[in-house]
Amino acid sequence: MDFSRQAAVLAALSLAILCGPGLWAEVRADARADVQEEEEQAVRARLAERLPGMPVSEVRPSPLPGLYTVEMGDGSVLYADAEVSHVIAGDMYALTEAGPVNLAEVRRQERRRELLAAVDPSDLIVFAPQETKAVVNVFTDVDCGYCRKLHQERDELADYGIEVRYLAYPRAGPDSQTYENMVSAWCAGDRQRAITRLKQGESVPAKTCENPVAEQYQLGALVGVSGTPTLVTPTGELIPGYMPAADLAKRLGVL
Repeated sequence: MDFSRQAAVLAALSLAILCGPGLWAEVRADARADVQEEEEQAVRARLAERLPGMPVSEVRPSPLPGLYTVEMGDGSVLYADAEVSHVIAGDMYALTEAGPVNLAEVRRQERRRELLAAVDPSDLIVFAPQETKAVVNVFTDVDCGYCRKLHQERDELADYGIEVRYLAYPRAGPDSQTYENMVSAWCAGDRQRAITRLKQGESVPAKTCENPVAEQYQLGALVGVSGTPTLVTPTGELIPGYMPAADLAKRLGVL
């Protein structure tokens, strides 16, 4: 802590002593927060020094004293000691009376919820039932066989009250025909019809516009998509691969 901050803390402590226990508690909490922030920044700096190029997005204390949770830009989680002399790659479990809890996955689910909550609903292609009982986000590729199979069950999903929210994830990347086709679907006047035609193996008129396809492709990597379809539930649970409509309805609690 530098001299100016020390002086500020001492001044605040003096004021807190004069003003009573309530303010004293606030000052102590602020001081602890300052120390914690400095420690986290120190860990981040040591990581940058010892593992240059590592895409660290956040450093925070882990539930285990002496270790810090290090969140990476790709959504993965590491653990490091304060000196960054050791780094652990793997999940941490809390052994509770109710059973083991994967703390890394809990944070990954939180992060997925945060990322998906930031998506503009108008950037999605949505198939909504008359009465929505549950929603599922689906990273999809129009040329993927199991993506097409899931799309064929959209009426059954609607019968269960499941709203399907499509995000673009052209597996072949931005320089592929699939990518161009998905841009055309997102730029179409009737996006539902366009994506349905593409998933049936038909063509659609080529179109370009300001679209979210590249952004959603990058988002998929952050969420943890490694193939399509990838489903993400409202709780942030990631379901890789196709799941039959009835099984998905059970997973979402509507059956």
